[in-house]
Amino acid sequence: MAPVNRDALKHGPIAVEPEGWPQPKGYSNGMMARGTLLATGGLVGWDVQGQFSDDFIAQVIQTLRNTAAVLEAAGAKPEHIVRMTWYVTDMDNYRSNLRGIGSAYRDIIGRHFPAMALVQVVSLVEPRALVEIETTAVIPD
Repeated sequence: MAPVNRDALKHGPIAVEPEGWPQPKGYSNGMMARGTLLATGGLVGWDVQGQFSDDFIAQVIQTLRNTAAVLEAAGAKPEHIVRMTWYVTDMDNYRSNLRGIGSAYRDIIGRHFPAMALVQVVSLVEPRALVEIETTAVIPD
């Protein structure tokens, strides 16, 4: 593994990739950070009135916006995210919408790709939710 430049941590999280591994697409294999930890709950794609769209991409957009709002409330930015876990109720729906998901992600989160996981679940606590995202961010001191 290539040595990690720990001096870069003062500017925010950095990706950690084992030497010789292929570059992952849309995520990092690991993240390293120093600072104040922020963990979000499982956020869903409802608006401030608790309403859901029936459209998967619209829910992804709202879920990412909700994530950004929690980060902002804590003084964090999307580039401080070190871990993101997505829960979806339909993996085929997720796969068939990769272009729209990628576009929404870049518009809201940017070109920051933390360590990520994607899990298909039978259902979510909110019955109308099609996607739920939880994150861990580290705000540099």
